[in-house]
Amino acid sequence: MNPLVALTVAGTDSGGAAGVAADLATFAALGAHGTCAVTAVTAQDTTGVRAVVQLSADHVQAQVDAVLNDLPVAVAKAGMLGAVAVAGVVADLPPGLPLVVDPVLRTSSGAVLADDALVTAYRDHVLPRCTVVTPNLAEARRLAGAGSEEPPVDVALALHALGPAVVLTGGDPEADWCRDLVVDDRGRAHVLEHAGVPTTNDHGTGCTFSAALAVHLARGEPLPTATRAAQAFVAAALRRSAGWRLGRGRGLVAHTFVPPTQEV
Repeated sequence: MNPLVALTVAGTDSGGAAGVAADLATFAALGAHGTCAVTAVTAQDTTGVRAVVQLSADHVQAQVDAVLNDLPVAVAKAGMLGAVAVAGVVADLPPGLPLVVDPVLRTSSGAVLADDALVTAYRDHVLPRCTVVTPNLAEARRLAGAGSEEPPVDVALALHALGPAVVLTGGDPEADWCRDLVVDDRGRAHVLEHAGVPTTNDHGTGCTFSAALAVHLARGEPLPTATRAAQAFVAAALRRSAGWRLGRGRGLVAHTFVPPTQEV
């Protein structure tokens, strides 16, 4: 039987923790065949982003077309877009294709990856097209134009009003409990809790979560069920990398996995 095919439209991370590298590794770990359209090439490590080369929208569109014209893509996930024209490529994905958007606006080291024009493009074009958006609270506030005093549920509902279901990720894996706020396609809010993992090796968790969510949604799971499955996948990855000593900055979330035993 053919595997499920997933497409990521995102930037690279030369350190291998986030972006296309995280997405493809997550797809593979969950049994999906990963394809990609690279939006930008970054020079980055665990300490930060050193350089970014933005690919043209035409180049991104050519990659998307090459994949969609040849393979039966069941779900798409968008990460770092970097430019308004690239946001247009994502907004123009086939309307029947489920789309999970992880709005990468700033790196965990503080590098800004989206200017005000791109934030507006997300709000006006990408979010109305996508199935689910998975921001952290800072990203959600910026996308919604919300102030720091607005409760997270109101911010999530403001994003839902633009069209998509919302998973507002809890963010801090070092806390005893992490809470993801889910607003489904009918506007119903749920809080899904899971135990935190005490580690600073968490670079790439947002990409990993959204990629895992995309695969589970493509399998027909309802949003709360798919969210819990993605939470569990990320928590297992954080436990795996908790003792690693890789890099000089914020450590890497694990993207290693053990292939299933094959009978001879």
